[in-house]
Amino acid sequence: MTYAIGLTGGIGSGKTTVANLFATHGIAIIDTDAIAHSITAPGGAAMPAIRREFGDAFVAPDGSLDRARMREAVFTDDAAKARLEAITHPLIRTECERAAAEADGPYLIFVVPLLVESGTWRARVQRVLVVDCTEETQIARVMSRNRFSREQVQAIMARQATRAQRLAEADDVIDNDAQHAPLEPQVDRLHAAYLRLATQEKGGESA
Repeated sequence: MTYAIGLTGGIGSGKTTVANLFATHGIAIIDTDAIAHSITAPGGAAMPAIRREFGDAFVAPDGSLDRARMREAVFTDDAAKARLEAITHPLIRTECERAAAEADGPYLIFVVPLLVESGTWRARVQRVLVVDCTEETQIARVMSRNRFSREQVQAIMARQATRAQRLAEADDVIDNDAQHAPLEPQVDRLHAAYLRLATQEKGGESA
């Protein structure tokens, strides 16, 4: 099995930016958010079950998931959230496994926004990499990017793991606070470390 890193961070932390920097080193990136979007796109694998479970009101005219309506439904209703996840999570896992089996390179990165919250990903990766920044930085970025109000961003953050909880799970941390260290040297350093670790593990497996 390919050496696997789980990359996570709160909303607005910069996970995609960091993943893209690893990709410049030729590392395969498997993004669970991108998979979730693909299975809920028009003709996506999750859509027949979503239509059966939630009804036509949650399907957009083009056959994709009505994301705004579903987001509103699951945000305050844990039962609805569980029903949706019962449909999407097995499909996402299957697609992750397929993509991992096809990935080239010495190691790969799974980008998992809710890695800590899931309770299952820790056992599926060798290391957890957290992209970290202050909560104020998160709020400012998401307000600017998504045009959300401060209250909307804080409500989303309240349903995610806390910064302290993510850091407690981290094997490695990238500081992506605007006032601190630039990203590229941090990614370069970790890439070199992951290459060594992946080589060591491969050597151990073949010994």
